[in-house]
Amino acid sequence: MARVGPVSISDFGRHLGISAAVVHNRGGFHDATRAAFPHLDVLIAYRLLFGIYSGIVPDGIADLVVEDIDWAGDSTVLLSYIKRRTAAESLNLPRRAVRLLEQWLAHSALLRTFVPSEERRKLWVGVSRAGGSRRVPQIDRVAVQRWALRHAVVGNDGKPLKIHRSRIRTTHEAMRDKTSWTGSGRATIDPNHNPDIIEGDHYLTATTPAQQHAVETVIEDAQHDMLRRADPPTVITEEDAAALAEDYPHLVAELNLDDAVITELVGGQRDVFTAACGDQLSGLHGPKGKPCPARPWVCLLCPLAVFAPRHAGNLLRLKAFFSRQWQQMPAAHFMAVFGPYTTRVQQVLDRFDPAVLATAALQVEDLDHELPLRPEEMTA
Repeated sequence: MARVGPVSISDFGRHLGISAAVVHNRGGFHDATRAAFPHLDVLIAYRLLFGIYSGIVPDGIADLVVEDIDWAGDSTVLLSYIKRRTAAESLNLPRRAVRLLEQWLAHSALLRTFVPSEERRKLWVGVSRAGGSRRVPQIDRVAVQRWALRHAVVGNDGKPLKIHRSRIRTTHEAMRDKTSWTGSGRATIDPNHNPDIIEGDHYLTATTPAQQHAVETVIEDAQHDMLRRADPPTVITEEDAAALAEDYPHLVAELNLDDAVITELVGGQRDVFTAACGDQLSGLHGPKGKPCPARPWVCLLCPLAVFAPRHAGNLLRLKAFFSRQWQQMPAAHFMAVFGPYTTRVQQVLDRFDPAVLATAALQVEDLDHELPLRPEEMTA
């Protein structure tokens, strides 16, 4: 088999000058093939185990080539790989991953001598089945699930385990946490316990009425925040009290606005930096009865805010501030802090007359001193 390579049983018989039936009757052909050349089942097992040991996501493992392995000693490997969502990355492999990699290279060494040169540099090579000569195609999710069914890999519920990249990554994290937890007096969570019991019963269940009330308050605040973001902004295109009362009767009713308050809203007496505020002492973002301490961009999502064309200049200054912050902050951090407000400021500006925006844009210098910012909020 080492001289002939991975061939079918009929090709093997022709090479020896005997029929395939004789080879089949003598037996041992498929066992020898499985021992000499890694086939699909073995290849999937190696890749799954390598993902668990190393923590590399499956798409980074699938495209590895031999040149990505940088041996820095007998037991140290620096592995370079590419994740589809990001650029090239490198990882100093754990000891178990190094040993598994050594075992795989030894297991696949004979097969590499029979594959074409362009396939030889690939890390993962194999045959489709024992006794077959066809190379393994791309291993997809369906192939992995069939592998789990063939080998009776089941979960705690007794059903076939669905193997996907997040589960592989979670397994890697759990195995790594286990070594640091053993013998540590400071650890509070045992990763060997069922997560449903530990997280659900011990850490996420409110045991006292006060705790239950606190949890419900957090949930209600989150729900109100989501509803507030879904509400359209209150924008008056003509600065008169009649337009506000006619176009937004729900706002007038909810805030109990009388004629005097409406007049102050449209006339500018209740203006803050970004909008006109229905009631600065309502306590939505601070204690009731005291002036609202919210930052200028928070008004964009506040239900008390009423936007008028006279606010276009400050809204454009705020939009420019968001652009400067986007350039200096990581994307994830920016979206967490300013993401909802960036969307809302554009929604408000879209409601204004383009001529009003063009006139207001002439007054915007795109500098920090145009906004009431704290020192830590300044852009570089």
